[in-house]
Amino acid sequence: MPHKLACWLAVGLVLLLAACSGDPGTGPKDVRWDRDACERCRMVLSDRNFSAQIRYFPEGKTRSRVVVFDDIGCAILWLEEQPWKDDPRTEIWVTDHRNGEWIDARVATYVKGKITPMEFGLGAQPEPLEGGLDFEQAKQHILKVEERFNIHGVHLLERFKQQAAQRDAARKAQRAESTLPTIIPEQKP
Repeated sequence: MPHKLACWLAVGLVLLLAACSGDPGTGPKDVRWDRDACERCRMVLSDRNFSAQIRYFPEGKTRSRVVVFDDIGCAILWLEEQPWKDDPRTEIWVTDHRNGEWIDARVATYVKGKITPMEFGLGAQPEPLEGGLDFEQAKQHILKVEERFNIHGVHLLERFKQQAAQRDAARKAQRAESTLPTIIPEQKP
């Protein structure tokens, strides 16, 4: 009898520990700095003052997934491409530009003029600031920067492809011109 009781206690303890461990399902996760890569541009996360995370629920799943970003700009641009971007369960976290602590991106105030990993130039902080941007204004700023420069993350590869195609077209045109017969005007005696 004591053996059965010990087995049941062990099983109960294992189940209890399994239920308590793992992903809490909410909040930011621990980032492995200088190891984790940005979900959008694949740059390694090194700058602890300008990083972001998105916790979302993949379609048809009950457990959340967390992806990390090296800049709030990458996070917003990536999120805009997702079909579930407006799901109320989606959480967006950014680091405070002064101390690297995680704060809710939707209630943060954004300060312009910062040097950030992907040059979107926004730093987040929890306190309101005169002249600071709220989340929607920060999102519009990011979309305008991306539209104006369109060189960040995956778009950089597309830009290189376009430039290569333009160079190839120019070379073909130059070769076509050089193969045309040259007409030498007759000289009169």
